[in-house]
Amino acid sequence: MKERFIGGLLVLLGACSFGVLSSIVKTAYKEGYSLGEITGVQSFFGMLILWGLYLIYIFFSKKKTTTSKYKSSSNNQKWRVYLAGFCPGLVGIFYYQCVQLIPASIAIILLMQYLWISVIIDYVIFRNKPTFFQVLVVVVILIGSSLAAGIFNQNISLNLKGCFFGILAAITYSLFITTSSKVGNDLPKLKKSALMITGACFITFVIFPPTFLFELSISDKLYQWGLILAVLGTVLPPLLFSIGMPKVGISFSAILSAAELPVAVIASYFYLKELIYYNQWIGVFLILLAMIAPNLQHLRRELRNK
Repeated sequence: MKERFIGGLLVLLGACSFGVLSSIVKTAYKEGYSLGEITGVQSFFGMLILWGLYLIYIFFSKKKTTTSKYKSSSNNQKWRVYLAGFCPGLVGIFYYQCVQLIPASIAIILLMQYLWISVIIDYVIFRNKPTFFQVLVVVVILIGSSLAAGIFNQNISLNLKGCFFGILAAITYSLFITTSSKVGNDLPKLKKSALMITGACFITFVIFPPTFLFELSISDKLYQWGLILAVLGTVLPPLLFSIGMPKVGISFSAILSAAELPVAVIASYFYLKELIYYNQWIGVFLILLAMIAPNLQHLRRELRNK
């Protein structure tokens, strides 16, 4: 029971870590930093930290056979994992561009549209026909998103360009989930994460050449924001999820990870002082309900098995 509680706490912390990113990025924008600088320094620091953790793991690992065990699979799959890393790199670019143009509380809601987009991708690519319940969940998410985005509030005017980038972020996030679950599963978790973020860093630097690395002093505040974003968005969540999810099960993990949405909205409300109407809170509740409902039946089975 104690192990399950700790596992659940780790998953919850990972979700909360993701949830605060939009508010931090919004603050960095207010201090005058650009999209390329923010995404570039985050992916760069994330890559350095993950490779550092992997090298430490190799150095202190008592199982010397680990390297040879994964050697053949590493040579065959590392390039696929590296290329799959383009997806999270593009997610960061699109999402942070969205955050720049619209309120952070609405940006996270647009990102969460990956839930129904993933259903479409699963059907188009893998021919897995959605069930009636999945279609119902998609409808609830769309209704909840409309309310949460505040499109019925006369005082809210949404930037269409920002919404467009939000949907692009959701699409690339769906592709990221699909590719990450299909490639590199034989690799050590830290090495897979490091390779993927290396790919993300590469595509980010192709789109936004990292000239800031040579123009700014090491004490510049951009590096402080980059380190915080790298830890909270690139390093901690995957690490906490990989440790906590096996302890609590997939269904309960899915429910706990839904905390990302309300945390992002609450952070934007208290930290950024963004105005959020009651019908927007209702929309957030509907989205959370749509995320949690499909897992409740599986959760009951897991609890019975315990």
